[in-house]
Amino acid sequence: MAASVTHVKDRDAQPKVPGDARSTKSTVLETGAALTQDFSPLQNVCAHLNAFHVYASDPRRIVETNHYCGHLTEDVRQCLLYDSPSPGARLIGIEYMIKPHLYESLPQEERRLWHSHVFEVKSGMLVMPQPSAFVPQGAWEKAETAEMEEVIKLYGKVYHLWQVDRGDRLPLGEPQLMTSITAADQVPGLAERMDHRDKGFSGCDWRAKQEARKGIGEPEVHPDADYTWKTRD
Repeated sequence: MAASVTHVKDRDAQPKVPGDARSTKSTVLETGAALTQDFSPLQNVCAHLNAFHVYASDPRRIVETNHYCGHLTEDVRQCLLYDSPSPGARLIGIEYMIKPHLYESLPQEERRLWHSHVFEVKSGMLVMPQPSAFVPQGAWEKAETAEMEEVIKLYGKVYHLWQVDRGDRLPLGEPQLMTSITAADQVPGLAERMDHRDKGFSGCDWRAKQEARKGIGEPEVHPDADYTWKTRD
């Protein structure tokens, strides 16, 4: 999905990775490959979502994450996670989302690795950025709300591979299990973080989305989900 029109579409917009600038040879080879190779798995991406994740091992650490998701089946989604929506974004993780009947079939230890999306949706924290100023905002908001009605039911399992929040210039260490936020008071300054995020996307207003989503029903969350927060009660 295209990045928001407010973001610079510059492949080198984030010079946070070691190495020389891409050479003319690399650019030519890449262009040729793009014209001749088949990238079918990537064609399955059908939604760009933005939200915040926290580390399961340390929920004080929060990372804004752009999800590029596709359906494997009606019951299973998979997402590539990036630190920004620009062409120069770093791939920082993966997320899988499944419907409740699949989640409930998992053993308890596995269920504890998964998180709910109820607060993300109802709070307005989870957004589907408007792809272009040429798309009517009213129509896009209806599409986003319809998407949220589906996502709110899903359980997600996330691993980040690159700890960009601590300034790592390469993906160092072991994959880190992440989780979602389930209450506003879990992360100090969350409203300010969402305000800052909204400035990067055309027409994005988490408070307005929160109001628009009041009519979305809240599913009952399985007691084994969101285990990080239960260990801190």
